[in-house]
Amino acid sequence: MHLRQRLASFGFESNDDYEYALRLLFEAQTSGVRCLNIVGESGRRKTAFAHALASALDYPHILYHDFSRAEAPPVALVVDAESGEARSIEAAVSAFDRAVTEACAYSEAARVTLVLDQIQASDFQDQIRLYQFAQTREWNSVVGLVVANRATLLLILISETPLYHSLQKHSFKIWADTAGGFVDFDPKDFGMGVESLQLFQAFGEAFRELGQAPTASEFAHIIDDALQRVRTVDQLRTSLYGWMENLDRERLYTPQMTASLNAVIQKLSTLVGTEEIEISSDL
Repeated sequence: MHLRQRLASFGFESNDDYEYALRLLFEAQTSGVRCLNIVGESGRRKTAFAHALASALDYPHILYHDFSRAEAPPVALVVDAESGEARSIEAAVSAFDRAVTEACAYSEAARVTLVLDQIQASDFQDQIRLYQFAQTREWNSVVGLVVANRATLLLILISETPLYHSLQKHSFKIWADTAGGFVDFDPKDFGMGVESLQLFQAFGEAFRELGQAPTASEFAHIIDDALQRVRTVDQLRTSLYGWMENLDRERLYTPQMTASLNAVIQKLSTLVGTEEIEISSDL
């Protein structure tokens, strides 16, 4: 199964093929921790990509830390040796320290991914520590010194603002937004014959004009709408906007898009018949 299909099976659909990018990441020579920086403008889509990617690559351990999540001070339970009474004290180790320490421990014997999300909310000193860790594979905290296994640990970094310069230079970037690559959909993949090829070509031209293409499951909804319900340009716009993630609605409704959408309606009328088709005149 291709990586694109594996990602979709774990909830992340994209028309981009990330296999070559990942080959560059994993075949690069490094003495430190392998770092992947997922970038893009679609917010938590980057988080979804990180988790789906780790699952698609069959990492048995996936750890996650979100710097933007408020956390209560961790509490440790201590038993007084003399009285036998239990009392609580604040543990000095942070959730961030625990996540990195645990990732290093797992890496000794198994493959592990550590996803660090919303890094823009972290203290700048944490990014400096991350850079030092990425360089040396050594993580020092109140629980002691641990060392990451370079061969088994993947560190995924997500931030809504650029990373600390040195940390960015050590990382390989992947773009994970929805407006990615274009796919020329094949009618037979949707149970249709060669008679629908011109309709698919018209859709392809419209998507290029729009600057964004749907994923396979999104297009399955759109083509079903087209065959069963869509009869005007306005109805086609409603279907496209309804099914395509993060579609630029303003661009969809510009007069410049009307000609491309009209071409889709014309090919649709040829395919399914003209008795119910009305071509929109909102030029």
